[in-house]
Amino acid sequence: MKKWILAAAVVSALGATSVQAKEWKQIRFGIEGAYPPFSWTEPNGELKGFDVDMANALCKELKAKCKIVAQDWDGIIPSLLARKYDAIIAAMSITEERKKKVDFTGKYALIPNKFVAKKGTQIDFTEAGLDGVKIGVQRATTHDKYLTDNFKSVEIVRYGSFDDAYLDLKAGRIASVLGDASALEEGLLNKTGGDGYEFIGPSLTDPKWFGDGFGIAVRKQDKDLTKKLDEAILSLREKGIYQEIAAKYFAYDVYGK
Repeated sequence: MKKWILAAAVVSALGATSVQAKEWKQIRFGIEGAYPPFSWTEPNGELKGFDVDMANALCKELKAKCKIVAQDWDGIIPSLLARKYDAIIAAMSITEERKKKVDFTGKYALIPNKFVAKKGTQIDFTEAGLDGVKIGVQRATTHDKYLTDNFKSVEIVRYGSFDDAYLDLKAGRIASVLGDASALEEGLLNKTGGDGYEFIGPSLTDPKWFGDGFGIAVRKQDKDLTKKLDEAILSLREKGIYQEIAAKYFAYDVYGK
């Protein structure tokens, strides 16, 4: 009898924990904090940007307390899986490779990918034309994979952040940087001295490498949270809140079709 009572108590406790976990009274978002206009870190350590505002709006919509955790890009998915936070909102493209590790909400943004270089730079974006040309990318991103898969002769220079890539571009140590258009605009073109640089080459949107837009990543076992966030994104759009947030950072429709 005592064993039965103990077993029942354990099951009851586990059930209560499961129910409590699905209430999601607090949602912890992992964010990069170094990818404007999606996120950046102020000198006082405060996180700002489109992703930050979206995270707060989603929490408000779900009546949950919001906690935002800064995390370097290289470790952003491993830290999610290690439960450092509950979801990632960091301009992360929804790709088949990433879906093997995490679940995604539907997209909350869709932006083309571009090359940027000093004005007057001439690059032939073919296998032969890119032979030995140094192109900077952020390490372990869709841009990194795109160049790796399509241009065996290019010299890919990988960085922990775009800020480091911009420094090498300005110093002439690399010829170009590949990234999403809005981040390149905010991080380089719209900055002081940015008028000396421009977009060159093709606009890249192939879903095979760049996915189906930016989504919020969630652990596979937390499908209830994925569903809640998905519904909240749609609700923010229906209410016009999403559009108000986006207008602060983008001069075009960042959601796309």
